[in-house]
Amino acid sequence: MNLRYAIIDAKAMSSGQIFRACTARLKHGFASLNDRRSHGDSGMKKLGEEIRTGQLKQIYLLCGDEAYLRRQYRDRIKDALMGDGDLMNLHCFEGNGIEPGEVIDLAETMPFLAERRVLVIENSGFFKKGGEALAEYLAEPAPTAFFVFVEAEIDKRSKLYKAVNTKGRIIDCKTPDEAMLKRWILELFTKEGKKITQRDLDFFLDKTGTDMENIRGEVEKLVCYCLEKDVVTAQDMEEICVRQVNSRIFDMVEAVADKRQGRAMDLYYDLLTLKEPPMRILFLIARQFNLLLQVKELKNKGYDAAVIGTKVGLAGFIARKYVAQAAKFKEADLKKALEDCVEAEESVKTGRMGDVMSVELLIVKHSCA
Repeated sequence: MNLRYAIIDAKAMSSGQIFRACTARLKHGFASLNDRRSHGDSGMKKLGEEIRTGQLKQIYLLCGDEAYLRRQYRDRIKDALMGDGDLMNLHCFEGNGIEPGEVIDLAETMPFLAERRVLVIENSGFFKKGGEALAEYLAEPAPTAFFVFVEAEIDKRSKLYKAVNTKGRIIDCKTPDEAMLKRWILELFTKEGKKITQRDLDFFLDKTGTDMENIRGEVEKLVCYCLEKDVVTAQDMEEICVRQVNSRIFDMVEAVADKRQGRAMDLYYDLLTLKEPPMRILFLIARQFNLLLQVKELKNKGYDAAVIGTKVGLAGFIARKYVAQAAKFKEADLKKALEDCVEAEESVKTGRMGDVMSVELLIVKHSCA
């Protein structure tokens, strides 16, 4: 049954119940993204096959910059390994304080009335340092012990990484490219009977950024907000979606480039109203100028937006925006802006100026006509 009509008929449902119903339906939109990504990523394709056939590896490492994908794949692997939801043989560890000896002891313990004991280890830091004992153990682990490592940062030179690469499966959960991300978003809307134009889809991504968890949350809000509408518009997004801080910083620097001082200052005060610390705003402004300088230098060397995005770590459609913004600055002006950011930070740290005023003066200086 279509969620839209189910909700409209359920007049007695509270707003909280409606939102939870929307959320439950939208969570199913992840599977098809996995299927499509698998065609371009051998690790993900092989994982999908292993889950479908039940021929699972004994060790998995989920790494990469997309936290949403790391969590989703973690849950899929965990569910596949645990079968009927046997929690007695599931052990979850998280953080830097994990003792390798404790993990190994559990791995050596026979599972209780089951075939497997599953150990999920997240953000341990073992793939950067401290994982030598586990690496040695994984050379010949107990046949009933299955490991799922979930790490935001890894060092491919570490012994543990090499051990997992030899004995198990490594899944790189990187942010999907622009085309894949758009197909995923369109599918989320389509499942709920909603339509969106290409132009408004671009606007949506511009507003939300590429973080998949944030995108999913904003889609959920839009679906619930547009219950009686078939088409989701930019106006709906303006009314219900939250613009990310990085997008606001981009807009602020855009206003600086265009010498719209009032607009730049308004955006700064908006961020202060949202409780963003002035020194974090300064850091983000400096980061923006630094990225623009890198983009400009690469553009001057003849690279196109796609290659530039790959080199500086930006999605393709975002890289194109940065190329356009960088074109508004001279290279010398970007270098001077970075120097002034360092000077503003130094002024605050030495007590010569307050943090709010130091950022104000920086914005005023570089947005003067």
